[in-house]
Amino acid sequence: MKKFAFLTTVFTAVLVIILPFMGGGGPGLSITAKADAGPLPPTLASTTVAAIPTIASATRVAIATTTRVTEESALAATVASAAVLSHDWEHLAQKPVPKPVPVPAQVVAADGSYSQGSSGGQGVSPGQSVTPGQSCPGDASGGVGGAPAAASSQGVAGTTSDDLAAFAYQYNAIRVANCLEPISYGNFYYDSCMEARLFWMAESPSPDPLDAWGHEGSVRSDGVPSTGCDGNLAGGSGNSGATVAEKWWNSSSHRASLYRPGSSIAGACIAFAMTHGGIDEPYSFTRAAARWTGC
Repeated sequence: MKKFAFLTTVFTAVLVIILPFMGGGGPGLSITAKADAGPLPPTLASTTVAAIPTIASATRVAIATTTRVTEESALAATVASAAVLSHDWEHLAQKPVPKPVPVPAQVVAADGSYSQGSSGGQGVSPGQSVTPGQSCPGDASGGVGGAPAAASSQGVAGTTSDDLAAFAYQYNAIRVANCLEPISYGNFYYDSCMEARLFWMAESPSPDPLDAWGHEGSVRSDGVPSTGCDGNLAGGSGNSGATVAEKWWNSSSHRASLYRPGSSIAGACIAFAMTHGGIDEPYSFTRAAARWTGC
């Protein structure tokens, strides 16, 4: 029995060690890349493969809005879009617009001067009302006449052509700035009667310049009654024809009497006179008079 068991063990060892080198199909010390299992065709792209089960598509949910679009709202949006596309946007910016209503200009009188009110005027607003879209008038035409630059019996200097022109140009500039029709420059003229009144004031012996500052019926400190003609009065140190025109506009009573906003200018003329100095006053101290009158 022991001998049989020994032989069996030896025979088994021979089979395990020697048989692989004899061409047998059992396992060896190395594994080849190809097994002798018979020819197999290669797997191609056209080879049918088992169908992959599809995943059922989920129901789509509107996230951006929760508002339901109805037929009415869609129709309204279509109409609004058509209106926008049919509007003439290109030419809208080119359409004319009404001109703005001008704001009356503010004029300030010179310091250190004064003016005296005149009777016969009705108070009105500074500027004439203008309908929106209408433009203000331009400057007047024509030329301003001259003045003789006469002197009083006591040597007070009278109205010059420059005095008259400065007054006329400023007078019309104020009217145009306030949308009032200007007066033709040919309708401004020198008035010797008002100048006589100014000479009477300038020749007063009183050191008070307001001593003879008055209208018809006034009496000077020396008892001499007024002479010449009434007018809107203005004056003071350093005044000119232009500054007195501003002062008369700034005074409501003078404005109503001399500028007459709202009144027709047909047949209207403006008379003017000015004196320079007095018997005890320097040349720079002036007195002026003006009035609205018929031509």
